[in-house]
Amino acid sequence: MQARHISAVSMTPQVHLHETPQALAEAFAGHLAARVQAQPGPFHLALSGGSTPQLLFSLLAGPYHARLPWERLHLWWGDERCVPPSHPESNYGVADALLIRHVPLPAANVHRILGEAEPQDEARRYASELAAWLPSERGYPVFDLILLGMGADGHTASIFPHQMELLHAAPACAVGTHPESGQLRVTFTGPLLNNAREAAFLVTGASKADKVAAILGHAPAAQAYPAAHIQPAGGTVAWWLDAEAAARL
Repeated sequence: MQARHISAVSMTPQVHLHETPQALAEAFAGHLAARVQAQPGPFHLALSGGSTPQLLFSLLAGPYHARLPWERLHLWWGDERCVPPSHPESNYGVADALLIRHVPLPAANVHRILGEAEPQDEARRYASELAAWLPSERGYPVFDLILLGMGADGHTASIFPHQMELLHAAPACAVGTHPESGQLRVTFTGPLLNNAREAAFLVTGASKADKVAAILGHAPAAQAYPAAHIQPAGGTVAWWLDAEAAARL
């Protein structure tokens, strides 16, 4: 599969197809570098967990290191497991090991969710930090780019199908619960996700193919998947897919 770009008639969503997760990560790294370079002033980026972002982090710390103005880049997290930063499941911990400690990013530009704190308190604190640093439109902070994944159940950030109310919750941050493990996670809510200038889904693997096809094909069943409801009001949404995730398109 050659890299392809598809634009729907409505201009959203954009769909970028690449053969492998590595090719997808390389293409997205170039896209991100171009976005940051083109924007004067601070660039606020929200990261996600997952295997494809790990490939991206390694690229940003390596081949793309010199292409990013690190002093202007601010890193945030769209969700975080309620574990200490040293825990192997910490989204921050993974990003720190693969990216942050290898680049000249000012410490003040790293805005982690304190996974070791009491979850509800931390959701409120993180929302306050967002409000203090980011520009605001429509009553919510505005991210330049939010990086998202999608689970095999259609969840995104830590908004799971059994907590669809978080798509409409008034606070910018809330506490999600993993449906199987019961693990608590601090997460962005739908209004904040849908206030971004760009939301980018990086989705790989055959287990996601059915959900991707349902969402991009506007199937009625897709309304039960949180990822289908991320459609920024004043921005764009893009789906970056490998061959396996795009197999049913």
